Amino acid sequence: MFHPLISLHRRSLVAAVLLVVFLVPSAFANTSGPQLLTYPELVRLYSEREPDAELELKLNRLLTTPFISNNGAPHGSFARSPHTGEFLRFAFWNIERGLEYDAIEAIFADPAAFEALLDPEEYPIGSEKREQVMEEATALRMADVIVLNEVDWGMKRSGYRNIVADLASKLGMNYAFGLQFVELSPILYGTEPDSPDSEEQELIDALRPDRSQYKGLHGMAVLSRFPLENVRLVPFESQPYDWYISELKGPGVLETAKQQASKRIFLQKTLREVRRGGRAMLIADVIHERIPTGRATVVATHLENRTKPANRVLQLKEVLAAIKPIRNPVILAGDMNTTGQDMTPTTFGREIRKRIGNPTFWLKRGAKYALGVGMIEDLAMAAVSFGRSHADPTVKHIPFISPNPERKFFSTLRDFRFDDGGGFDMRGDRERSTGRRGNTLSNSNERGTKGFITTYTVKRPIKIIGKQKLDWIFVKPADADRTARKPSDSQLFAPHHGRTLRALTEIVEDRISDHRPMIVDLPITARAPVE
Repeated sequence: MFHPLISLHRRSLVAAVLLVVFLVPSAFANTSGPQLLTYPELVRLYSEREPDAELELKLNRLLTTPFISNNGAPHGSFARSPHTGEFLRFAFWNIERGLEYDAIEAIFADPAAFEALLDPEEYPIGSEKREQVMEEATALRMADVIVLNEVDWGMKRSGYRNIVADLASKLGMNYAFGLQFVELSPILYGTEPDSPDSEEQELIDALRPDRSQYKGLHGMAVLSRFPLENVRLVPFESQPYDWYISELKGPGVLETAKQQASKRIFLQKTLREVRRGGRAMLIADVIHERIPTGRATVVATHLENRTKPANRVLQLKEVLAAIKPIRNPVILAGDMNTTGQDMTPTTFGREIRKRIGNPTFWLKRGAKYALGVGMIEDLAMAAVSFGRSHADPTVKHIPFISPNPERKFFSTLRDFRFDDGGGFDMRGDRERSTGRRGNTLSNSNERGTKGFITTYTVKRPIKIIGKQKLDWIFVKPADADRTARKPSDSQLFAPHHGRTLRALTEIVEDRISDHRPMIVDLPITARAPVE
């Protein structure tokens, strides 16, 4: 299969050049990164299945070299709680491309702007509902380190912003950005000929990117109040879905529409996500003298959704192999796509919005073009989400009776050991779990009355349908001689009171993201007090 990152016959050349790329950047520069692609080069990447060596090399620099900025304001203090002592707060959020960037920025950086977003009728002053979202925003705003998935740079759908750079500047934080995909679908509409059909022409005009602003970058980011060192971007060897070749063929859900109408054929093009690149991990050391050992390694990733659970385990094993030698604390976070299926379910209209933004044009026409698709999708959603594991993919796998194809993912994490003997903290004691709901992983990931609080939601009339636990935070605590199995084991830099912030994403009409943000507190004191 065509490898999305690099063809085999050119790997030796690329490896040699990449070695130079990693060695050359100046130690005195506070901002670094590879050269961006020009618009003509993006056109070639869309139209040429095998680009020439020079362009392929430039692409691979982007896919293996992180963008790094240590221009953040100095920050040396930590928050304190009577339950944990001083702690570092870590946050993770899949921000769904940053479609609602202004709301995201307001939550993190501007309490007044955030409060102005609240509809006074839906969130009356003094109401419990208003107090909840205000408290959640305050909790997220306290984050010292933030990992973001689905981060755009130079995409029309998100206002052509460099989202991580803009947010880091607003917060006074350092950042690292790791590219996973160069988004090429919009390039088609930069060269699409005018159509005699007025409605089709309106589609073309709505999709055409601004060549002067379009960069087409999409990836993941780490933001930190403290300096970032030893930053690296590591693509997975295992890439079970080819986002370039497969997406050129168009999404299967619209195959039945091919012969029905020319506009549906045109719409099929708009739903493609033709990309160069693949899934990867972004690794960075957060540096502060008060952190045990002076550093904590943050590992951001976003595992493949369009594949079987077994292939996500292969990607997880690559992450674990890469971080196995690390002797300091480790935080692994990301959208792990623990769906139990090959593909994360979503709404037809939202898929359009993810690819091409949210102009009024699409709000007026979404229902018209979705005709005949919604019923099929609802049935697929029900099949995916209903059952004992929809909110707890860690449950036991019972073949034939109650299978759980994601179980292997969590048993692999549970059994993994770093070279220093440490492991990921799987504990779930009531004293250190939100709502005192203790069970496996509840110290780091909030549990509900049944399973975990779900992190991925699609609006549906049947509440159990369209909710899943896809996003996770896993922590290796500070004491290497402990495997963090019992509440009595060391709590130094161990996860406390992991939360999923359920109300924040609902404050705007179409939600800020289809994923909910998560936080966890990591004590930096040797003995963390408990309730």
